[in-house]
Amino acid sequence: MTTGPPDTHGPARTEHGPPDPAARLDRIPVITPSHRRWVGLLGFLFVFDLVDLNSFAYAAPALRTEWGLSVGGVGVITSAGFVGMFVGAIVGGRLSDRFGRRPVLIGAVFFYSLFSLLSAFAPGPWSLGVLRVLTGFGLQAMTGVLLVWVSEMFPRALRGRYQALLLAIGLAGVPIAAWVARLVVPLGPGAWRWIFVVGAVDAVGGLVALRVLPESIRWRSAHGRPVDDREEALIARIEREARERTGADLPEPVVEPPVARGSVTELLRGAMLRRTVVASGACVFLILSFYGFSSWVPTLLVERGYTTAESLTFASVLAIAAVPGALLAMPVIDRFERRSVILVLQVAVAALLIGFGLSDDPVAIVVCGFGAAMLMQTGVATLYTYIAEVFPLHLRGLGSGIANGSGRLAGVAGGLLVASIYSGAGLAAVYVYLAVAALLLGLVMVLFGERTTNRRLEDIERT
Repeated sequence: MTTGPPDTHGPARTEHGPPDPAARLDRIPVITPSHRRWVGLLGFLFVFDLVDLNSFAYAAPALRTEWGLSVGGVGVITSAGFVGMFVGAIVGGRLSDRFGRRPVLIGAVFFYSLFSLLSAFAPGPWSLGVLRVLTGFGLQAMTGVLLVWVSEMFPRALRGRYQALLLAIGLAGVPIAAWVARLVVPLGPGAWRWIFVVGAVDAVGGLVALRVLPESIRWRSAHGRPVDDREEALIARIEREARERTGADLPEPVVEPPVARGSVTELLRGAMLRRTVVASGACVFLILSFYGFSSWVPTLLVERGYTTAESLTFASVLAIAAVPGALLAMPVIDRFERRSVILVLQVAVAALLIGFGLSDDPVAIVVCGFGAAMLMQTGVATLYTYIAEVFPLHLRGLGSGIANGSGRLAGVAGGLLVASIYSGAGLAAVYVYLAVAALLLGLVMVLFGERTTNRRLEDIERT
């Protein structure tokens, strides 16, 4: 319970003690200028995260020519990146639960920027594979912790659409990687190395984050860390900005009793085990369908008879779908239940993947590919928002890491599986497989997923 009239223009207090930071954040009904500044910074980090994540896919056709890589060799290096992402998701998530969201997020940015830059100097396939493992480690550690940070620091009624907006901003990195590849790869042998150099630019964002990105207030509160003067000033500023935007007093903060902290094994029993399995299964099918499609588009188009330049042009056009796809989530993600949105999207994606794989008409290839790529990103935005909501705060980083890591581990097998299916059953079979994976993602979510839209994180935690 709280005492006093609605919004005393000061800190919210419990009956027995100090201000409750989480309750004060939860009563913010709008996005403030402070939130917008964070969106700009985190969006920049996401842009070059996605550049780095997609860099090998666009370099692969040139590497096949320059290094004589087979389709299977491309699959091995693609899978190597997913090995790093699997470990990074879990280790990064666990470290963020123990030591804070901020240091792990920023440290991961510097980590993958370094190894992306070193990838540009790789002398051969084996060294590049090792460097992609290390780059993948940092990439997924940063992505998972960033999504958790947003879920804890943004207003509950708006966190879904701002997760989608951040992803949309970040997804500008996909066409950036595609068009950088389109411009530099044809310049000659070794020009593909510049794609990895561009991925290292995120270190600049890391330097800015050191100065302006705060620790998650919810994380500090849950770990019994008292609010210091700087954090008190931050919360007070957000409250003031919200009052200025709404022109009214803020709602009275609702102070809930703290949720008892459990051990790591909590994720492996009871209702939390179900959430872990569902989130992990959804991520597995997401990676199998999404990255099975996007990572292989340039290479498989060459196998269909297009030149490297033509395949990169097709891939560059499809990459443009990424940003509108994530933005498409914004009108629906906080309006309808997330699990239902995902089902509808995956049915449409499956149909478009079949059309892309079976058509020989270039226009149909572009239309089906663009539609599939766009709706996949809408689904990614929705699923990533969901995953950051369903785990208890003290295990949110680890739980999200296990889910995301499971998907990345599936990506290890997925890269090899696409190569195997193509070699054994042909191109059409590859796209049937991708469509089935998309449908299974939708079914897992609608049948077993939790209701999270517009609910307080603490309420989701208690159900």
